[in-house]
This record gives sequence, structure tokens and C-alpha cells, in this order.
Amino acid sequence: MDLNLTGKHALVCGASEGIGRAAARELALLGCDVTVLARRADALAAVAAELPRQGAQAHGWIAADVSEHAALSAQVQALAAGKPVQILVNNTGGPPGGPAHAAEDAAYLDAFNRHLLANHALLRAVLPGMRAAQWGRVVNVISTSVKEPIAGLGVSNTIRGAVASWAKTLSRELGGDGITVNNVLPGYTLTARIEQIVADRARSSGQTPEAVIEAMRKTVPAARFAEPGEIGACIAFLCSPAAGYVNGVSLAVDGGRMQSI
Repeated sequence: MDLNLTGKHALVCGASEGIGRAAARELALLGCDVTVLARRADALAAVAAELPRQGAQAHGWIAADVSEHAALSAQVQALAAGKPVQILVNNTGGPPGGPAHAAEDAAYLDAFNRHLLANHALLRAVLPGMRAAQWGRVVNVISTSVKEPIAGLGVSNTIRGAVASWAKTLSRELGGDGITVNNVLPGYTLTARIEQIVADRARSSGQTPEAVIEAMRKTVPAARFAEPGEIGACIAFLCSPAAGYVNGVSLAVDGGRMQSI
């Protein structure tokens, strides 16, 4: 199986921790030069310094706010002008919880801005290099809610679905350029996001966090939460040459929790 990404350059968003950081590591292990992007410069510098290096690999970082699209585009365009990006991993922390009907308009607009529009700004910044190379990989880290909405995550359910539809459309538009566009749908994963969800559910239900975690775990046939590296490995596979004919899919990595086919 050809997993070799030597000579490729990946831009991994939300890479200061959790799934983004794990994906950056897995891509580096496959030979990629990796640029990590998030808001915290100090955390990014540490991540970039710790990424595995083989031979001439060169890793770097960009501190950026994904809600500031003009500045984000300018930073990534400058990066790509010097070193074209062949792999884009879109990954951003999820919106706050709560029922869909109770959310303010501003909550939907902010989530749309930070997810779909930010992803689109990043894609447009790196797409010329992918087209010139006739090779590219775009992987969006979203949620199983695009197939089965998750109770208490109304805004997230809505925006994740929009991102999934955007990605499917792109996969059909860009496939002829040698560019694949796929989504990874993590299940319950040991990250700061799951801590937020547990805290929200404990607060709304009056249960202890431990009781909430146990109830969530019982819904997973694998009987545990995922490690970030398990999600990162699936992202890296979709970026590899071996996955060149995988295009337009939403891959659930959830331990079998979803009940739909």
C-alpha cells in the first residue's frame, strides 16, 4: 500500500491540540512537510518543533484566526506562494451546545463564518497550487451529526451538514484535477471538545460528569472513546496516494456508534 507523502506539503488547521495535532503528526510520519495553523503561536511553535522529521522534512506554523477571512487568506496565500500546499485539513472547534430552536441568529452566523466560510477561504488560497500539480487532498473534520443529528448540538448539526454538502459538491467539481475532497466524522474522542459536551450535558441534566461519560460510552459498541491519533490516522490515509480513488465520502470513525448504514 502506497502511503508515502514525501515531498508533499500539508496545511493542518486547529493543530494546536486534539485531532488536528494528531493528524499533523500522522502526516509527518508519512513524510509530509507540515504547516500547522491555529490561534496560539506558542502552542503551535511547540507542536511544529515536536513533529517527527525524516531527511529534509521542514515543518512550520501560522498563527491565524479563522474568523478573519481576509487576513487568513493573505497568510495562506503567502505560504503557498513560497511552498505550494497539496494537502489541506480543515479542522475547527465546534460551536457551543444547546437546542437549535433556542439559538440566536448570531450563533448560526458565527458558526457559518468559522466553519464553512473559513474552509472556503483556505481552499481558495491553496487551490491554484493543487491544480498546477494536478494532485491534491482536502479533508474536512466534521461530525457524525451530518448523518444522525446529535441532541443538544443544534447549531453544530446545522453547520456541519452545510460543510458536508459543500465538500460533496467540491469533490465533483475538482475530481478531474486530481483533487479529492472527503470528510472524516469523528465519534466520541478524547479531546477538549468532548469535555465541553460532557460539561454541557451534566449541567442540563443534573447528572455528574462521570455519569454522563458512562452513559455515552454505553452507546458505543467499541465500549470506549477514541484516541485523537485514531482519527488522525484515518485523515492521513485519506491524504495518501493509496486513497486516490476515494472521493466525496463522509467516513465515520465512531467505534460503531451510529445506527445508520
